[in-house]
Amino acid sequence: MDTIKLEEQVSTMTQFRKDILTGLQASPKFMQAKYFYDHQGDLLFQQIMKMDEYYLTNAEMDIFSNQSGDIADLIASENSPFDLIELGAGDATKSIHLLKELSQRKLEFSYLPIDISANVIRHLEEVLPKQLPGLDIKGLNGDYFKMLDKGISLSNRRKVVLFMGANIGNMDVEEANAFCSTLNAYLSKGDMLIIGFDLKKNPKQILAAYNDAQGITAAFNLNLLHRINRELGGDFNLQSFEHYACYDPDSGACKSYLISKKEQVVHLDEETAISFAAHEPIYMEISQKYSLPEIEAMARVTGFVGKHLFFDANKYFVDAVWIVD
Repeated sequence: MDTIKLEEQVSTMTQFRKDILTGLQASPKFMQAKYFYDHQGDLLFQQIMKMDEYYLTNAEMDIFSNQSGDIADLIASENSPFDLIELGAGDATKSIHLLKELSQRKLEFSYLPIDISANVIRHLEEVLPKQLPGLDIKGLNGDYFKMLDKGISLSNRRKVVLFMGANIGNMDVEEANAFCSTLNAYLSKGDMLIIGFDLKKNPKQILAAYNDAQGITAAFNLNLLHRINRELGGDFNLQSFEHYACYDPDSGACKSYLISKKEQVVHLDEETAISFAAHEPIYMEISQKYSLPEIEAMARVTGFVGKHLFFDANKYFVDAVWIVD
């Protein structure tokens, strides 16, 4: 391993420890959802996306498998080369439909997938060129905006940013507005953002997606405690915590917690002890749901203009196409 990569690993681990301590020493306690995705977390999330209750994957897959031609029409309408930058690319099982459509049209573009998981980026760089010979791909492993800044600097071509999978839903409304405003500031007039939103619907259907009968979502959340034990020397007893999910149909906020089953003390090292009261929660993540007027308002206040909305057949989900104003 070269010195630069070693330094990057040390820096990443240092930031991981700092963020975990910040959350666990706060009141109320919280975690950052981006740290769910180690190797085991990636595998568990793949299982989540295949669950019967988790309608989101099939809904957005419906859009990209059936409407990629129409999406490609919008992208190609400018008739100029572009960089397709995907934030939180995952396994690209949805975006590959768009990549195939763009490649078949022989458009001049580069694909720059960004993901916090190094496993994901390695997989994409290995697999996608075999599926799409000639694809110009450069994976970027790291935080969204650091890697977006790097990706933007690679060329002067116009940018088309994909932010799919309801990743915007992993932020509360205030955070989502701030994120989109920041994203807008990185882009140039006329650049395009394709962004996925999970729509408000039957509250029971939404809650079931985050509290599945098989307990996969629970395992996904608990895996972060296992990662802390493995990478930071923690001594969390996973049996002493349980998953809890709740949904507020008024605000659209679906939140997940880990609840301490008893009064306990957890250590990260010999010097760092974290005390838990019985039934004390750790706020793990939010999955925010939106109405169409709320989506339109977000585009407007963050400097975008709504261009088009692509719905799945059931209208559970929407991929909105916004243009930088």
